[in-house]
Amino acid sequence: MTVSDPLADLLTRIRNAQMRGHETLTVAASRLRRALLDVLLAEGYIDAVDETEDGGFPALKVRLRYREGRPAIRRLERVSRPGLRIYRRRRDLPHVLNGYGICIVSTSRGVMSDRDARAQGLGGEVLCIVA
Repeated sequence: MTVSDPLADLLTRIRNAQMRGHETLTVAASRLRRALLDVLLAEGYIDAVDETEDGGFPALKVRLRYREGRPAIRRLERVSRPGLRIYRRRRDLPHVLNGYGICIVSTSRGVMSDRDARAQGLGGEVLCIVA
């Protein structure tokens, strides 16, 4: 089955796995998914991302992070979507929970957190919000 929005599918899989208390989940690999997972890893929301194979196709195995038995990710929302792209300039990037959360942005220099984008003076497509 084809997926019309691979990032929304990834975010939903993460939310569902955390609700069920799973330690790991496996998703189909793509450069954009890997970049988004790398930002989550760098910001401390997940524990690890490994490249594997699932049925002969490249896949990403994600190890989720829990703190005191609760998921590290409390909120995970898709902002820009295929039907309505959301672009923001550097100074208009959203502040999530006054800096306690992050906004993941696709810029001309790659996918990064809103803090990194502001530091580099970049705006771009707001992919999702994580808290």
